Amino acid sequence: MKKHIETICVQGGYTPSNGEPRQIPIIQSTTFKYDTSEDMGKLFDLEASGYFYTRLQNPTNDYVAKKLAELEGGTAGMLTSSGQAANFFSIFNIATCGDHIVSSANIYGGTFNLFSVTMKKMGIDFTFISPDSTEEEIESAMRPNTKAVFGETVANPSLAVLDIELFAKVAHRHGVPLIIDNTFATPVNCRPIEWGADIVTHSTTKYIDGHGVSVGGAIIDGGKFDWMAHADKFPGLCTPDDSYHGITYATKFGKEGAFITKATAQLMRDFGAIQSPQHAFYINLGLESLHVRMARHVENGRKVAEFLKNHPLVEWITYPDLEGDKYYDLAKKYCPNGTCGVISFGVKGGRKKTEEFMKNLRVIAIETHVADARSCCLHPANATHRQMTDDELVAAGITPDLVRVSIGLESADDLIADIAQALEATR
Repeated sequence: MKKHIETICVQGGYTPSNGEPRQIPIIQSTTFKYDTSEDMGKLFDLEASGYFYTRLQNPTNDYVAKKLAELEGGTAGMLTSSGQAANFFSIFNIATCGDHIVSSANIYGGTFNLFSVTMKKMGIDFTFISPDSTEEEIESAMRPNTKAVFGETVANPSLAVLDIELFAKVAHRHGVPLIIDNTFATPVNCRPIEWGADIVTHSTTKYIDGHGVSVGGAIIDGGKFDWMAHADKFPGLCTPDDSYHGITYATKFGKEGAFITKATAQLMRDFGAIQSPQHAFYINLGLESLHVRMARHVENGRKVAEFLKNHPLVEWITYPDLEGDKYYDLAKKYCPNGTCGVISFGVKGGRKKTEEFMKNLRVIAIETHVADARSCCLHPANATHRQMTDDELVAAGITPDLVRVSIGLESADDLIADIAQALEATR
């Protein structure tokens, strides 16, 4: 039977047999025993399914990846050591030196640096465009060597909501996939694959974990993109891989499994950015309550946003669930149950007054983190985005007075009182 997302959060990915553990077992082992070399050889040749070394796959990790794939409506998934690794793998799996990617400019600062600096050194060129781009503007950014389009459902920290259908339309017209980082919305509030996305990534460190205990990432394949229909663009998937005796991923594993199999067998093998089974277990604990927590994050976020909207010491506020917000209509379309608990706003008086505000918070902690059960706050221009130039900050939707506050699961009244007294201290 088709299960609701709440049931998948709790029970997806793993179904114990008679007498087996009710909770996902932690297989804390680097290696796995086989009776014959022939049995193991089949695994190395990708001729059989199973486990031989945790750097490639581990049962605990696969249970959690399967749950995430179910939640996103995808066909296959994998865990990585971090969200950064997930986004890197999602691009590098299909792009190489001399290729080009179109990306929204309003993305997490770490991802922007990964794309604009590190991957540029690898010979992959990126064109950054506004998330508000028209169809014509997206079209004009595309090149013959473009291999993917990338964006975030709800951007960190600008909170721009991407028009997923529009970006997917242009990407597919050019025969390339749309990759969406769905970290802030989570599959509870948005399932990008249903709107045309082909690959979904996550920093599971955020809402999915939800308790600040486990750094991780995930990649989910929607299983709909026809790689062989555009074989000339994706030789890594559509031509033989000599390191696996000439296997062609797109023909052997089909649309449903080619992308993740290649990312696991090739990239995880060579880069080793693995998730540990212990941390995968933590991620699953977070997933079991994700549907409950996201509703509370949104509820508290709306209450705090309404308070900030009417405060005389607040210069501006961005929260997609707030009526009148620039992205309100898109948020209602893609995230009808709410986006997330993250709010961006500006303190009157610029950078100096913003720093005073931050120093006077008592309940809300200053952290390089977001999307936790505990409320936390960050001044991005002095932290996550400090490597950017002023022009790059503006392009990414960051101003010197921007405060990103992640509203947790505490009493909304206590959070509002804390913000109120910190704002008063800036007078």
